[in-house]
Amino acid sequence: MRSVRRALTAATAVSLLALSVTACSDDGTTVRFGYISDYNGASLLAIAQKQGLWEKQGLTPEIKVFTNGPLQIQALGAGDLDFGYIGPGAMWLPASGKAKVVAINTLAYADRVIGRPGVASMADLKGKKVGVPEGTSGDMVLNLALKKAGMTAADIQKVPMDPATVVSAFSAGQIDGAGIWYPLIDTIKQKVPGLTELASTKEFPDNSFPTAFVGGTKVDQELTTKVIKVLQEANDWRAAHPEESITEAAGLLKLDPAKVKADAANVRTMTTADLVAKTKDGTVAKWLNSLGDFFVGTGQLKSRPDPATYYTGDLYEKASSK
Repeated sequence: MRSVRRALTAATAVSLLALSVTACSDDGTTVRFGYISDYNGASLLAIAQKQGLWEKQGLTPEIKVFTNGPLQIQALGAGDLDFGYIGPGAMWLPASGKAKVVAINTLAYADRVIGRPGVASMADLKGKKVGVPEGTSGDMVLNLALKKAGMTAADIQKVPMDPATVVSAFSAGQIDGAGIWYPLIDTIKQKVPGLTELASTKEFPDNSFPTAFVGGTKVDQELTTKVIKVLQEANDWRAAHPEESITEAAGLLKLDPAKVKADAANVRTMTTADLVAKTKDGTVAKWLNSLGDFFVGTGQLKSRPDPATYYTGDLYEKASSK
């Protein structure tokens, strides 16, 4: 829980961004939804707004941008958020009973371990300062890369910091390496063009990295089903219109579409029918078990829980058939 406590200190970094939903009825149920400022976290919300999908379900969205997944799960627990988005590195929190996974989103491969110019390998980081947002996918890729190199966290000076601080600290030369993700790495490259990429989640085919949408532990099935329907329809629109989805996400994020396209290149999207099939045949459970085993190894989980205890796959399947 160290990452959650540290996430609280970053709460002031959370800003509120209410979607313009002029098409929504005045009496629609308001849904407070969190996201992270990247293609994975923003694309479905942007599409749902543009396509009027919230209105179809009688919902009015109020979205908030967060710097990471643990912060959103903390907000869920405090009753300040109804749903949110997390990357694979935060999946230990639903697995430990802090939230429910209501929908799988994508498989993500945007995380890297980066080093300053001249740092050519993980071994070069021995004894050096390495910044990382704890409990995130950046932390996950760092741990995987250390293990692959025959190292542990004890071999480096691991410095916990929020994502924005990683960017500024690396750019200023205050840390020698970082476990962080795109598109933040693109921001760092503008200031440190000679940085090196030492490890990537793409290098670990035996591990799975699903991103997901989460809700509180006390799931309101009717509301959750409506939200899942919005996400499923937006998901299929994204799968059918990949270029347009980048444009929509860029509009919400207020970023150059070229940057969002580069970010999207690290993402594997799937149709709703595919995700339903993968839920039914146990593939999603295998992904979550892979993460569970990893988190047991890092000490974030004492034991690997059954994915059925925190993934509402039954609701996801039923929502797709209605």
